[in-house]
Amino acid sequence: MESEFSSSGSKRDRDGNSKDGPLGEQPDDELTIPRAAMNKMIKELLPNIRVANEARELVLNCCSEFIHLISSESNDICNNQQKKTISAEHVLLALDKLGYGDFRKDAEEVMTECKETAAKRRRQSNKLENLGIPEEELLRQQQELFAKAREAAALQEMQQEHCGGGGH
Repeated sequence: MESEFSSSGSKRDRDGNSKDGPLGEQPDDELTIPRAAMNKMIKELLPNIRVANEARELVLNCCSEFIHLISSESNDICNNQQKKTISAEHVLLALDKLGYGDFRKDAEEVMTECKETAAKRRRQSNKLENLGIPEEELLRQQQELFAKAREAAALQEMQQEHCGGGGH
């Protein structure tokens, strides 16, 4: 089956060159969205609609291709600006340049939500740091609590053996 190639299964590399592979298979080095994640998204977006496996595969391939396209364009913009890290602004510019400017507002809203979530996580992680207790002391206290719990469990086991006459 290695010799079966189809234009519907073809992929393009970063330079737009076709990379044909066996139908339904993808090269080992190609990254895709996990099928389980895609199936979950489809189920959440279309809860009362059955979607054929072929259609799911097509959506998966389209999403992967879209991500590749946006990533490549973002990388080109980043390189043209002589930057080493692709920023959110590079991605937004890539959306515009590739004709997906309609997505920009949604993308900016998602970016704002992500920043807020990240800030909230940082604040929560800082709560531990703001306790004023050094990490070494917290670790010592934790080890002490574990030791007490082991002692209590051992004592309880001894009492059960003593009272129960060892009837396991």
